[in-house]
Amino acid sequence: MTRVFSGVKPTGHLTLGNYLGAVQRWVNVDQHQADALFCVVDLHALTVDHDPARVRRLSRQAATLLLAAGLDPERCTLFVQSHVDEHARLSYLLECVATDGEMRRMIQYKEKAARERERGGSVRLSLLTYPALMAADILAYGTDEVPVGDDQTQHVELARDLAVRFNQRYGYTFVVPRATPPQVATRVMNLQDPSSKMGKSDDSGPGIVYLLDEPDVVRKKVMRAVTDSGADVVYDRRTRPGVANLLEILAACSGGDPEELSGAYASYGALKKDTAEAVVETLRPLQERHRELCADPVYVDDVLRGGAERARAVARPTVDAAYRAIGLLPAASRVREAVVNAAR
Repeated sequence: MTRVFSGVKPTGHLTLGNYLGAVQRWVNVDQHQADALFCVVDLHALTVDHDPARVRRLSRQAATLLLAAGLDPERCTLFVQSHVDEHARLSYLLECVATDGEMRRMIQYKEKAARERERGGSVRLSLLTYPALMAADILAYGTDEVPVGDDQTQHVELARDLAVRFNQRYGYTFVVPRATPPQVATRVMNLQDPSSKMGKSDDSGPGIVYLLDEPDVVRKKVMRAVTDSGADVVYDRRTRPGVANLLEILAACSGGDPEELSGAYASYGALKKDTAEAVVETLRPLQERHRELCADPVYVDDVLRGGAERARAVARPTVDAAYRAIGLLPAASRVREAVVNAAR
């Protein structure tokens, strides 16, 4: 089967954008059609100033929400990045293959470093090198496809470049992955700024619908969404981005087509009301299941433990092979383990 890897970073509460733009596809498509691994990439959350307790809390919340959304541990592998040492082990090797120029050309590094400097803070070295860790996340599992949006395509391209370079220099070790942009999923924009993505790290709370927002909070945020000049409801991303965003959200939640839906509304108010209710109903079963899972933390722990064990079993042979290929002396314990596994 095709192997798929994707992850979510616990730097904020998961949003409607995360759900409609990625998680829904993981649940409805990827876990059924591929050997799929989904990861809470908590190591990536350490690249900027952070509260340790908040990272732990958000990591658990993200894993619980992914289960509540419908990821099935019998069909896919769900785990936490820091629970599998192979990510960090491989990351350093890829840093030794990457170049300084490649790291500094990453658009997200430029943007995040600029924001950090504007705040008067210092830029952590890990912010510069974390694309190598992201490449390790992907390459450790022999990943074929990485479902990502436009903002992450550059990182997958780097992973491809590093895999090809490593294979050419040290012998074939890594599968060269490819980015697969969502075919159906919606790119949800900020309700208060439809030119910006609805991101979980954004500070503009009124423009973001979080997966755990109460129904009345969801309704209030959607009803206050920024629209556009003109009174007619027209689907046009370029000239009517606010209305287009509402129509795409409504379409994603109801299974319709945004352009066709636009013809059913004579006013922005009616569109907002229906969109708000569609979002509330979409989130209702997820929130109910989330409450059930929060009441059973042992189950969540067991899922993450089992997921880490499966992920480790997949990643370790590839990472060990990379260590040998690049010239590192295998540890005696690893050699014995390999012999025992081969005998089985």
